[in-house]
Amino acid sequence: MDKVLTFKQGRVPLLISMPHAGLRLTPAVESGLIPQAQSLPDTDWHIPLLYDFAQELGASTLAAEYSRFVIDLNRPSDNKPLYAGATTGLYPQTLFDGVPLFREGQTPSEEERASYLQKIWGPYHRQLQEELARLKAEFGYALLFDAHSIRSVIPHLFDGKLPDFNLGTFNGAACDPELASQLEAICAQHPQYTHVLNGRFKGGHITRHYGDPAQDIHAVQLELCQSTYMEEFEPFRYREDLAAPTRVVLRQLLDALLAWGGQRYGK
Repeated sequence: MDKVLTFKQGRVPLLISMPHAGLRLTPAVESGLIPQAQSLPDTDWHIPLLYDFAQELGASTLAAEYSRFVIDLNRPSDNKPLYAGATTGLYPQTLFDGVPLFREGQTPSEEERASYLQKIWGPYHRQLQEELARLKAEFGYALLFDAHSIRSVIPHLFDGKLPDFNLGTFNGAACDPELASQLEAICAQHPQYTHVLNGRFKGGHITRHYGDPAQDIHAVQLELCQSTYMEEFEPFRYREDLAAPTRVVLRQLLDALLAWGGQRYGK
């Protein structure tokens, strides 16, 4: 396969992961998708653009190139479910709305999907692991921010409208509770947005697997409502007028991560 990820190394102990930003499809997936899936509606749209201040901040960034419709990088390789109830797996079978993703008989073969695990999932997680190890070796600790976004209303997955900012730390297991409290407090300073900590989205595989406070690796997932920065339906247009104030909060969250790390570790 061609390029499967985009990685930019930074100069501070923070890695921003964007596992659902990819838009590329393999021929087998593209040819099998139902018409309403061909626009890739379940993408974490425009996340690299939304976080393009990361370079100025000095953070490392890691973004997927392939769509989650090919393989979901935020699911474990053994495909064990992360959430009770309706959810999607390593190889999604349905859209978020519960509609089958592929036309009948057009699902990629097991052999095809095994190649996605090896050639797309594997390189992303190796790069993630290597960068966290580098950060810890250089700074004595590492901070991981897993950046996501989702349509604000999806009845098949959750009731009502999601809070705008959904912070997840796997119920406190993925990062220091003090850090999580500080991030929640920043959200509370912006009453125009709603927020929750460890609500419907507690953190996917990346947050759960790599977050290890006992080993000085602190991971936080943010599931951001797309209504805070874009139009949620086709053509999924980025809205700078919406995004600008949202980016203020995102920048404050990432600044707080780094400030907390510096205070906690004395660097």
